[in-house]
Amino acid sequence: MPESSLFAERALLPDGWARDVRLEIAPDGAFAKVTPDADPGAAPRAAGVVLPGMANLHSHAFQRAMAGLAERAGPGDDSFWTWREVMYGFVRRLDPEQVEAIAAQLYVEMLKAGYTAVGEFHYLHRDPQGRPYADPAEMSRRVIAAARASGIGITLLPVLYGFSDFGGRPAREGQRRFLNDPERFLRLVEIVIGDYRGDPQVRVGIAPHSLRAVSPETLSAALEGLDALDPRAPVHIHVAEQHGEVRDCVDWSGLRPVEWLLQNAPVGPRWCLVHATHVTEAEARRLAASGAVVGLCPTTEANLGDGVFPAPAYLAAGGAFGIGSDSHVSVSPIEELRWLEYGQRLALKQRNLLTGEAEPRSVGAFLFKRALAGGAQALARPIGRLAPGARADLIVIDDTRPALYGRAGDRLLDALVFAGNENPVTDVMVGGTWVVRAARHPREDEVFSAYKAAVADLIA
Repeated sequence: MPESSLFAERALLPDGWARDVRLEIAPDGAFAKVTPDADPGAAPRAAGVVLPGMANLHSHAFQRAMAGLAERAGPGDDSFWTWREVMYGFVRRLDPEQVEAIAAQLYVEMLKAGYTAVGEFHYLHRDPQGRPYADPAEMSRRVIAAARASGIGITLLPVLYGFSDFGGRPAREGQRRFLNDPERFLRLVEIVIGDYRGDPQVRVGIAPHSLRAVSPETLSAALEGLDALDPRAPVHIHVAEQHGEVRDCVDWSGLRPVEWLLQNAPVGPRWCLVHATHVTEAEARRLAASGAVVGLCPTTEANLGDGVFPAPAYLAAGGAFGIGSDSHVSVSPIEELRWLEYGQRLALKQRNLLTGEAEPRSVGAFLFKRALAGGAQALARPIGRLAPGARADLIVIDDTRPALYGRAGDRLLDALVFAGNENPVTDVMVGGTWVVRAARHPREDEVFSAYKAAVADLIA
């Protein structure tokens, strides 16, 4: 059952920092009332500063178990494309039980780091031989079961994947577990929407994998079918992650990937364009004007050698963004935000680049607040703010840690993002229920045991 109330001496509210905040929680797990300058009454006290929980808008859960396995140089130049071959080899062996165990371990790690919701860009639909499961939603149910076991909120994004490259080229052997045609794909989406309807912890959208993996016809069919099921459901897509992808898209269509999407798809606020690394300033401005969210995953983008998204131009145009841990070489929102700014500093050889116009121009506060808003939008979840009607998703920060001691207001967020690597999250609430207390998840030993068994089998 959700808690009924909580008292915070300091909390970050939508209109800024507040003191002596009483948070009242409804039985459905949403905030009923948020009152600053309040008397605590009988409400239990938070052990530190209270912040909204962060959304992780882009996850491939199974890749948590292969993090670190692609860090040996090959005989030639290594790139995203050589990393992808390692991933294809890993994915051939995963069974449903292992996927669920890996996802549960990942989601516990996310919660302990301060993520309270995840967008699972889920493309394992078939068995290791490429045969469809009797239940099209078998693997989707596994990641939802993992989310429920951990307590994290999930926006499931089943992936439509049909081709290996632009122009409808046949899929490769390594992609056989991902494949669906639009009819079977929409049946999967319909099943999941129907079976989890009414669960506030589960949201469902779709993810056309990329312009390489769908055709204009299959993309249109998927969007039309989704609108018939849920016209407000989110749509995520990988786009412009690699120079080679941009070049091949131009060869195929005469347009760059983001150009093509903006001209040929109804890109708008329900859309999340993941990576969008290689865009021109003109594309960045048009993308910002569309109202879509750009999903940035700086630690994965660095690990894969993708490049650096042109964030200053995009943010100057009012663009929305959120963060994701993608391949999970890191499971830390602090590290994603830090490297979002650091990547710009290294590329442009300047400091303090990503900040708003309002004084004081705090980089940490700007990044944290904007990622809260963009992540909530991308996952189509009422989170990211401590306000009536929003889900009661929050984290408690121990501000007595050395890196945070004596910091208040936006200076606390600057220190949180840029000072040190110790995780200061002590308690985490999702939907009004405590899922982490004193830096421990109640099921972490059980979940880790299942994860170890899965990894042992995979290594063997």
